[in-house]
Amino acid sequence: MSSRDLLNIHPSELKFPFELKKQSSSSLQLTNKTEEYVAFKVKTTNPKKYCVRPNTGVVLPGATCDVTVTMQAQKEMPADMQCKDKFLLQSVTVPNGTTTKDITSEMFNKEAGKVVEEFKLRVVYIPANPPSPVPEESEEGTSPRAAFLSNGNQTTSLFDDVPRSFEESKENSSEAQATISKLTEEKNSAILQSQKLRQELELMRKQIGKNRSSNIYLLFVVLVGLLGILVGYLIKKT
Repeated sequence: MSSRDLLNIHPSELKFPFELKKQSSSSLQLTNKTEEYVAFKVKTTNPKKYCVRPNTGVVLPGATCDVTVTMQAQKEMPADMQCKDKFLLQSVTVPNGTTTKDITSEMFNKEAGKVVEEFKLRVVYIPANPPSPVPEESEEGTSPRAAFLSNGNQTTSLFDDVPRSFEESKENSSEAQATISKLTEEKNSAILQSQKLRQELELMRKQIGKNRSSNIYLLFVVLVGLLGILVGYLIKKT
């Protein structure tokens, strides 16, 4: 079979806004240029670093499929903002009516009389703060020229299947839930402690009020007693 482009892939490279300790995403648009069903599969040289949704799929004739590639948060700044990671997008025609559930790895095996189209995409880091430039057209036209390999898997073996999600994301989610639960417990404890302090303060105020009343009454009795003694003394003298 002669070489032909099955999918129009745009853009021709994956650009990720790079910011330390933050995930970032880049999108691809796959357009089926044929009148047949086309299945695709995404691979990368660094599968632990990325996830792809969807990582496999079927594009109907003339239809478009959006693919989102997410890079997990990085702890170190790369030298000169350069990245050596690469992606490989494989595509092959499949029987009409094929769905994503029907896709198998064997569909993308290179065999005699079978064309498996492969297109490599490099990863580019861009500063996160400045606005992202509008993606430019490929120098080779709107349809990037794909590479067809018929002998062996020397190039394909460098790439591995990309997961749909990160295992680390699940761990981070569990840690976040534990942190939220702990903060909620501390908040409830602080509220109870505050209520307890208010009650104790109110009791102290009442007690002080009672003590003041008792002191005033005692002082009044003493003054009356002294006044009685003074009046008696004056009467006797008279």
